[in-house]
Order: sequence, then structure tokens, then C-alpha cells
Amino acid sequence: MKVTQEKRPNSQMGLEIEVTPERSKQAYEQVIAEYRRKANIPGFRKGKVPRQVLIQRLGSQNLRALALEKLIEQSASEAIAQEKIEALDKPQLVSEFEALVSEYKPGQPLTFDVAVDVPPETQIKQYTGLTIKAEEVKYDPATVDRILEEQREKQATLIPVEERPAQMGDITVIDFVGRMASTSEAGEETEIPGAKAEEFQLELEPEGFIQGFVEGIVGMGLSETKEVPIQFPEDYPQENLRGKSTVFSITLKEIKEKELPELDDEFAAEVSEFETLAELRADLESTYKSQAERKTAANKEQAILDELVEQLEVEIPASTISSEIDEMVTQTVFELAGQGVDVQKILTKEIVTSMRKNAQPEANARIKRNLAVAEIAKRESIQVSPDAIEARKTEILSKYSNEEKEIIDEEKLTEAVAIDLLREKVVGWVEERSTIELLPEGSLKALAESETSEAQGQSSQEAASEETAPEGQTLEVPAEEISQAGPEAPAEAIASEQSQG
Repeated sequence: MKVTQEKRPNSQMGLEIEVTPERSKQAYEQVIAEYRRKANIPGFRKGKVPRQVLIQRLGSQNLRALALEKLIEQSASEAIAQEKIEALDKPQLVSEFEALVSEYKPGQPLTFDVAVDVPPETQIKQYTGLTIKAEEVKYDPATVDRILEEQREKQATLIPVEERPAQMGDITVIDFVGRMASTSEAGEETEIPGAKAEEFQLELEPEGFIQGFVEGIVGMGLSETKEVPIQFPEDYPQENLRGKSTVFSITLKEIKEKELPELDDEFAAEVSEFETLAELRADLESTYKSQAERKTAANKEQAILDELVEQLEVEIPASTISSEIDEMVTQTVFELAGQGVDVQKILTKEIVTSMRKNAQPEANARIKRNLAVAEIAKRESIQVSPDAIEARKTEILSKYSNEEKEIIDEEKLTEAVAIDLLREKVVGWVEERSTIELLPEGSLKALAESETSEAQGQSSQEAASEETAPEGQTLEVPAEEISQAGPEAPAEAIASEQSQG
């Protein structure tokens, strides 16, 4: 069998395969023999159907098509093995099948083309001496005060109030009913469906309800009923209420004020395992300082990986992207199921298609990050020891019960842990040989948004100068697709999704 290789775009190898006359005839004869054995044709015993009768009954072209399918599949598989090609997926026929059927004459040579995805060739321009910007997350001492105040709010005692009107911060119990404001001379008002409640508990906070509702209750006394006009905003989620003028009839039935506990040692002992407030504060400070450090480290790692992707030159095979998208969608489904979502009901064909489309940009980025890491590891002989892999696996598995551990695919977990640890080592190696500039939290995001806005502005100006809408029409701008795919799943995420079923 003669095979000619040709490199194709997107990391594909093209193969021109020339099948010998003997092989061409053999494939056809095998199909004839197979159908003679199992064909049921009236007037003939099974397996004794004459050759010409079988060909006449099934059709010469149909038999040649069946023979050709097998011939292509077998020959392509043998060609890949003969040429020692590392195929990532099944070979795809490039030649037109119908044309091949017309050309195919058993006993004569046949030539056809297939393409197969192969591991991509990666080139990384630079990975040392880089200057990389990353956001630094700093510990804010006010965080501890905020957490303690939130805990005091949770521990608050509600004291009934009778001698004063309602004020901001109170907990109230109300009855209410909403109606559309009258627009007719008769003054009739239509009740709004669903805008009615009794014994409804509401905390009086400025952002706690539709604008104007809480403000209308402030100053009311017990048992007072008040008509409060409410103008719904134009962007209100419920379409039939957008921009509508309404009136809510509100009856105030109870007022309670919060009595917060003292911030002292007794409070600390009540809400934590610590005996003193000083110990609780120290623990919270340590927790949030460590959290800030972990976030900064994660930002640096992400910034380094993003820069390495920028330095990478590679064409990714379509099968690799598809496989990565499969992993991401599966991970999302497991996460939804873990949150109690009935995925059987919500995952329609259209939603899955949308999920796959949205996942594609992140799938590309994940693959490129892994390829960049692998290329640097190969060039610099960076490896992860088996002991380190086992230690990380043991750490992860310690978080699961024996029943959950039985479900987890240990081989898959080992592979994921190895990838995680190699990424950590390579990122650390690059960081030691590069300059990391730490910027205030949020500054890079603001800069990216500014650059995006500026680019969109320039694009809009260019488009406006080139294209004008016909009179009475407007130019439609398609909504931007925003990917909601999450970051790459570490080994912990893989173990978690497998333990769920």
C-alpha cells in the first residue's frame, strides 16, 4: 500500500492512500461472500444464492459502496500504523465518497485521501526575562470589623416597638396590595397579579425593595394604612411593570428594632471556639491575610500563564478542542447537579449547543496553557516526582468518604494531579526568571475595559464612516456572546465531580 503524507492546517496530517488491485478486489469479494451467507431470497436456500442473483437483488452500486466503506476504514487504519502516525482521532475521508463509488472497480487500484488530527507542533518565542503585570490583593483590616458586625446582626435580639414610628433599620411586618395607578375618569384601579401579601416581614433598608416602597413605610405608626405611589423603573425584570405608575396600599402591623450584643469576650465565645475577642480577631486576621496572599498568588499564576499563551505559536486540532469542550460541559453539568438542579429537565439540545459554543474560547485558552507548560517542561527537563503526585492525591482523597473514594477514577485523578503539579513547577520556574509587577486590585480589569471601550469606539467610527443605514432603518449590531465557562478544573474539581456520581 502506497501512502503519501501532506501537512494540513490545524495540526492535521493528510494521507493519500493507494490501494492495490488485489486489495481492491478482495474487499468486494468479502462483501459478496458475507451477504451470500446471510441473504434470505425466496426460492434459494440460505447461503446458496447465486452470485448474479445476489448482485441483481442488492444492486452492484450498493455492494461496491459497502465494500468501499470497509476498504477505506481498514486501509486508513493500516496506513496510520504503517507510517507510525500518532493519531488523535479517527481519520476523516477527504475525497468525495460518491465520486469514489463511481470510480471504484474491484480488481483495479484505487486512490483516496483522508485527514487525521495529530499532536500539534508548538513554538514558544520567549519564556524567560518576561515582564508581567498582576493584581495584588491586600488584606483590609476593615474586613474583620465588617465580619464581626455581620455576626452581631445575626445574633441580634428583636425588641417590639410601640411608641415610635418605623425608621430605617427596623424589622416590620406588613400587609400590602399593589394596584395600577388610575388612568381613567372613573378612577378605577387594577390589582397587580402577585403584588399582594399578608404578614410579610420586611427589614427597612434602602436597597431592600423596589425604590420608594421602604421609604414609604418609614414614619408610619402601628396599625396605620398608607397609600404609597411607586414608579417602576424602565429596566424592571417584569416586562408588564416596566415604567408603570402604581399605588401600594400598606398596613403596618408590627415594628421591631434590633438589639445587638456587646462586642466582647462573651460574644466571641458564643459565636466561635475562642474564649476571647482578641483570639477571635487574631484568627480572622490570619484567615483573611492568607486569603489575600492566595488570591495574589493565583493572580500571578494566571498572569504568567496568559503571557506564556501570548508567546505560544500553535495550531490546535479540532478533535482536541472538541474533547476539551466535552470536559468543560460535563464539569458544568456535575456542578449544577451538585447544587440540586434537575439537569435532565433544563439541558435541552439548544442549551447544550449554546454551552458548547460559549465554552470554546476558554477551551482554546486551556489547551494553549497546557501546551505552553508542557513545551517549557520538555525544554528545561522539569518533572514531577511520583512521590509528589501520591502526596497530593492522598491530600485530595482525605476529604472524601470511603464510599465516595470508590467512585473516583484513580487513573484520571492521577493524570489531573500530575498536570496540576507540573503547571505549578513550570509557573514557579518562569516566575523566578521574570519580573512580576504587582498592581492594585482591580486596576488591570479597569485598564482592559478601557482598552475594549476605546477599541469599540474606534471600530464604531470606522463602521459609521463606511456604512450608512437606509432612510427609515437602523443598523443592527449583534449582541456580543459572553463565555461563561469557568477556569480550568484542578484535580480537586475532577475528584469532586466523580464523587457525585
